[in-house]
Parts: sequence; C-alpha cells; structure tokens
Amino acid sequence: MNRLKLKQSKTKAIQLMLAGFALTSVLIACSGSDDDKIDTEYPVIDISAANAFPIQCSEAIRGQKFTFRAKFTDNSALGSYSLDIHHNFDHHNHSTEVNDCAAEAIKKPVKPLLYINSVTIPGGLKSYEATQEINIPADIDPGDYHFLIRLTDKEGWQTIKGISIKIK
Repeated sequence: MNRLKLKQSKTKAIQLMLAGFALTSVLIACSGSDDDKIDTEYPVIDISAANAFPIQCSEAIRGQKFTFRAKFTDNSALGSYSLDIHHNFDHHNHSTEVNDCAAEAIKKPVKPLLYINSVTIPGGLKSYEATQEINIPADIDPGDYHFLIRLTDKEGWQTIKGISIKIK
C-alpha cells in the first residue's frame, strides 16, 4: 500500500511541476517588451505644411518640373512610398480630399501623362520628409489628372492619398 501512495505522490509532483512550467512559459511569453507589440497603425501622409506640393487642385505646367513634397510618419517604422500620376479625362474618382476641383469636359486621351515611381525609405525611420523632382513633358495632353501617394510602413500597412491636379 505504501508503494501505491509513493507512486501517486510522484505522479502528483510531476503533474504540479509540469503545470508550473506551463504557467511560467505563458507568463514569460506574455511579458514581452513594447518592441514585441504587433503594429496595427497605418502610416500618415501629411501635406499640410506650407511647402507641401501638390495639394488638392494644384496646377503643374507642361514642359516644366515641380518638386513633390510631403511628410510621412509612422508609429513604428516607414517602408516605402509610391507616386502615381495619371489622367482623369473620364472623371473617375479616387480623391481622398473633401473639396472637389472644377473639372474640364470629358475627353479621350491622345497622349496622357503616366508617371509611376516607387521609393524605399531608409530603414528604421519613423518620420521622413519626402521630396522628388518630377518632370512634366511638354507634349502630353493637358487637363485633369490624379496624383496618388501610396505610403507603406515596414509591417505592410498602407495609406493612400488621392489628389486632383491640373496640368496646363
């Protein structure tokens, strides 16, 4: 009979040790640092500065250059951004701005501007002042265009800002 009690005591001791080990493992896993937090915040595109360009309803001139300027921020780390300029001669919409711009009549594109460029932001930055010189060819169709800014952070969260501009 003593042997059975001893065996049961050993089994209980092993079970208690395993339960303690499991509890300790869970506590250690849950007590990670702030660096272990999952990033669920979208990055921010800021075009409110006085020198930001373009903003809603801005104008660019064929045959001239302009400098894109915006501030990007993220709670953890920025990744990359992409600029896309394409015609809006058919009045489609992906503007994210509240106010509309006066639109020209719908027309068929003959030689519209299509500009797409991606930029990798230097690693580990939470804030970045983006600047990029963009050349507007002299021989493209003037009119209504969209200027899309896509900002992605290191975790893959993306923010899109759609701006309506005119090329004259």
